[in-house]
Amino acid sequence: MLIRLLRTYLRPYKRPIALLVLLQLLQTSATLYLPTLNADIIDNGVVKGDTGYIVRLGVLMLAISVVQVFCSIGAVYFGARTAAALGRDVRAAVFDRVQSFSAREVGHFGAPSLITRTTNDVQQVQMLALMAFTLMVSAPIMCIGGIIMALGQDVTLSAVLLAVVPVLGVSVTVLVIRMRPLFRTMQERLDTVNRVLREQITGNRVIRAFVRDSYERDRFGAANADLTGVSLATGRLMALMFPIVLTVVNVSSVAVVWFGAQRVDSGAIQIGALTAFLAYLMQIVMAVMMATFMFMMVPRAEVCAERIEELLGTDSSVVPPLSPVYEVPQHGHLEIRDVEFRYPGAEEPVLREVTLMAHPGETTAIIGSTGSGKSTLLGLVPRLFDATGGEVLVDGVNVRELDPALMARTVGLVPQKPYLFSGTIASNLRYGRPDASEEELWRALEVAQAADFVRELDDGLDAPIAQGGTNVSGGQRQRLAIARTLVQQPEIYLFDDSFSALDYATDAALRAALMAETASATVVIVAQRVSTIRDADRIVVLDEGRVVGMGNHRELMEANETYREIVLSQLTEAEAA
Repeated sequence: MLIRLLRTYLRPYKRPIALLVLLQLLQTSATLYLPTLNADIIDNGVVKGDTGYIVRLGVLMLAISVVQVFCSIGAVYFGARTAAALGRDVRAAVFDRVQSFSAREVGHFGAPSLITRTTNDVQQVQMLALMAFTLMVSAPIMCIGGIIMALGQDVTLSAVLLAVVPVLGVSVTVLVIRMRPLFRTMQERLDTVNRVLREQITGNRVIRAFVRDSYERDRFGAANADLTGVSLATGRLMALMFPIVLTVVNVSSVAVVWFGAQRVDSGAIQIGALTAFLAYLMQIVMAVMMATFMFMMVPRAEVCAERIEELLGTDSSVVPPLSPVYEVPQHGHLEIRDVEFRYPGAEEPVLREVTLMAHPGETTAIIGSTGSGKSTLLGLVPRLFDATGGEVLVDGVNVRELDPALMARTVGLVPQKPYLFSGTIASNLRYGRPDASEEELWRALEVAQAADFVRELDDGLDAPIAQGGTNVSGGQRQRLAIARTLVQQPEIYLFDDSFSALDYATDAALRAALMAETASATVVIVAQRVSTIRDADRIVVLDEGRVVGMGNHRELMEANETYREIVLSQLTEAEAA
């Protein structure tokens, strides 16, 4: 997965990578050549007392060192830029894929996991790419080149390398294999910490209201302890790597000095050659240590790449049309025809055989007990998810075939849980229509019964809104969400229990203003409150996902027992009449 991900997203950067490899090759070649020059200075300059030779080779070594420094800087520069570009592209791809998901896919992964995959997982892959460009490219060159140069100094003494390299390789491989499952568990535990923390931040008021601070503290402590335990287990394995490598290095250095001293004493090699051999041994070991450092990062990056590929490989259940319809024969007409909706793996459908029609200038209300499928039915119209059976038609065209931009202009949804984005009141109101004028914004606020409290704010339309609208009350948030949809001026308005946080007086005033504002539009209201929908032109009664009644308030009170029970649970017989 990791190789495939890197191959896919590094393909556009072939030239910078080729230049980086060239610079690393030059830099490593210069590093490998310096010990040989140092040996020549010792054997032919210092031993013989030739100062001129020492100066000439010293200048050459200085020039090679300058080249080495510049090549190293260039390699790091191109490596950092390419790794940053990789992270940017992968994050963009993940973001685009998440944006295409329906509510079903978002629920499957969960918001905390999606956030972790977009941030931490991508960062791990990006860090691996950076380390590969700066360390891993030069490590094999230095290791192979060091072995060749060491053989050039003394073949017999190079037998030490036959013992050193395999021991290091086997040690690192065993540790890496044991770390890989721990890294997967670590990312999953990180998801859990994010989920718990997100719940506690979002539900802070509920926690305080029920005085559950100690319980939530223990819950977060347990999730944090689980993550800490896995991190410690991984850290212990990682901590073994460098002691093992250093032990092998020190033992091999002692062996080289021991056997090298005997060969120097016998005249087989010179002091300079032994010094160069020791330098090459250290370079080989340094290359192995760099590779070790890389191998420590590979298991975690590989797990992160799998999680990213899992997300990128998930197709949305709401697929954009291949040949979208840009023009419609009607305007403001909504038809739901024999619709069924079933969640994956569910034994029973949430909706079954639901049929209704809504026309311009009419208000259609949907009412039913909790869990009867009201919000699900409304979500099928703007394609928050697609029906698993039947058809949803907007202006005579199946919503699966409508152009998404046309759909956004035609259908306006006020969700059950209104959400405001960080910014200002004006930026939130213009979310669906960026070119809306201030007059249009104020007009929408007047209709939504929100103009008075906005005028009382110091900055008016420019008053700041916190993420999620947490700095305004639930009723104010709901009215601003209604105003945002009014600014959009769609042909079909969908209100998903959008008046529940309003008092009766505000609810009545808002509905009266809405009636005039949406006189030529199609309005569909989902509500639990009977007073909100009793004056609708058509009321649809849902029960366990089926339509069990349809008509106006008077007709349903006389003929539909389910509707009558709902009404009488809220109103007296006289009020209902």
